[in-house]
Amino acid sequence: MDNLLLGALTDDEDVLEVIEILEPARMRRPKIFQLRENHFEKWNAGEFLKRFRFSKTGVRLILQQIQEQIKSPTERNHAVSPEQMLLVTLRFLATGSFLQVAGDFIGISKATASQIIHKVTRAIASLHTVFIKMPATEDDCRRNSNQFHTIARFPKCIGALDCTHVKIASPGGEEPEIYRNRKGFFSMNVQVICDATLKIQNIVCRWPGSSHDSTIFNNSRIRAKFEAAEYGRYLILGDSGYAIRPFLLTPLRAPVTRAEQLYNESQIRTRNPVERCFGVWKRRFPALAFGIRLKLHKVEAVVVATAVLHNIAIILNEEEPPLDPEEEAAVNFVNDVLVENIGENGGNFNQNNSMRDQLIREYFNNLPQF
Repeated sequence: MDNLLLGALTDDEDVLEVIEILEPARMRRPKIFQLRENHFEKWNAGEFLKRFRFSKTGVRLILQQIQEQIKSPTERNHAVSPEQMLLVTLRFLATGSFLQVAGDFIGISKATASQIIHKVTRAIASLHTVFIKMPATEDDCRRNSNQFHTIARFPKCIGALDCTHVKIASPGGEEPEIYRNRKGFFSMNVQVICDATLKIQNIVCRWPGSSHDSTIFNNSRIRAKFEAAEYGRYLILGDSGYAIRPFLLTPLRAPVTRAEQLYNESQIRTRNPVERCFGVWKRRFPALAFGIRLKLHKVEAVVVATAVLHNIAIILNEEEPPLDPEEEAAVNFVNDVLVENIGENGGNFNQNNSMRDQLIREYFNNLPQF
């Protein structure tokens, strides 16, 4: 009937008039702008720290570092400000919640929240060259060594090495099971070297959860730098999952003499900061323990960004956020992932090593009891 009616009309204006009657114009969906509160004014200092993991002063200082990278190239009505971008990202890292929940908290859509979090974490991660770095000079190495020496009198140590699992959503694809760790959940196995003040000096975040710690280290740039003697005769300490090397000292499996026992006690206590670093890092950013619900290619930037923020928090002497029982349980669960003592190229507990033997013979043999 409609086609017959249109066919009987010859005048173009008549045709248009009939089309408007038969097919009413589609109404555009009106834009809905959610309320965006001023969180700096809404929350007191304690509540702000609990929700965003930094003080108000700390957030403003971070914003100064990344503002030029994240601000919109053009000013638009109701555009999300750099301050709001940073807050929604910190809120996401503080909760590990869904993007929709993080977006609702700040008054933006899920799609916008996803774009903003990716943009901001990449901007923060780009600061790793400033805030995550190994000692570059002899004075830097000596300062690190002195700080470690005060813990348990271990000489020449400039870093504590270990790996930790960061929980992620199932990555999908053809080989998702390589990301499943020994505890049974999907994760990235992240290698860290920290100093005595718990600052992260080196980070490697590209290996799936099934990878062994020693495999990650053997394929890392930091191993090549130590082998090239870029740090002289300075050392790093690792657990017994690593192969002993002239620059990487591990514990003795069965110490017998008094000097060997002193060596083991000093090595374990001096290595302890890296374990504490993992705890402080994940308690400040529980998303690392609850799970990062983003696509795999975005996870690395998130992890490195939290490492940068962790170091900034230490530099600024930021207060640690209040403990939440649920967050603490999640952190402990992830940190309790069992690590095999004997892995690929690892577990050479009593392998002859000239540096370790020399330390035990010439240093710990003459050291008083702790």
